Amino acid sequence: MQRVQLEDLGQMDYKTAWDYQEQLLQRNVAVKSSRRQALVAAGEPDSPPTQETLAGVNEGEDTQHSLLLVEHPPVYTLGKSGNINNVLISEEERTRRGIGFFYSNRGGDITFHGPQQLVVYPVFDLEKFYTDIGRYLRNLEQVIIDTIEGYGLRGERSAGETGVWLDPGIKGKERKICAIGVRCSRWITMHGLAFNVNTDLSYFDNIIPCGIQNKQVTSLARELGHDLPLAEVKEAVKRNFEKVFDIQLQERGV
Repeated sequence: MQRVQLEDLGQMDYKTAWDYQEQLLQRNVAVKSSRRQALVAAGEPDSPPTQETLAGVNEGEDTQHSLLLVEHPPVYTLGKSGNINNVLISEEERTRRGIGFFYSNRGGDITFHGPQQLVVYPVFDLEKFYTDIGRYLRNLEQVIIDTIEGYGLRGERSAGETGVWLDPGIKGKERKICAIGVRCSRWITMHGLAFNVNTDLSYFDNIIPCGIQNKQVTSLARELGHDLPLAEVKEAVKRNFEKVFDIQLQERGV
């Protein structure tokens, strides 16, 4: 069972959280590079590391998994494969309304982050789990599928459309409750999922969410007909991360 450092960042602007993820990712990549250099120096670049071949690496130095929970002020983010034409609001109007905008290096297209949306950023070393991005994405989906099941909702996958959906097979009723977009470098992940809990869904009217035409976006509150305590939902998401990924969450510094 992998141990994962948990940090609830509270409310934090998108760029600050992005920079922090990048810092965690680069630290892990540096550790991997050091280990690789030690193996190359030992003449065993393709062999698993041993105590002898890792003699040049600081004792105890290893990659560290992190799980970050955060809420962002209103912001639109466009993934590296996104189409700017899926942004339907003018820059002037967006600025007037105080909505941020960032070109992101995650996968996926345009999405919205805002208050009462739970954003989760796993910074995981997938080499300690499995080297399969598809499986990783399906597991992220499963976390939210299991979470909303606890509220009596049936979350599903939609073929070719990463994320968690309700009624994806019923034309005209398809609605997305969780968007997912990730980046992976040297099998270290960043970015993650955005789960609409009590989110103001009107912000999605200004974009074509995830570049998918003619499909709706929903929230836990809309589906249940009332708001939920965000802290309660966080606890459910944390439990399901532990279950799905077979990890043990530990508050950073504890």
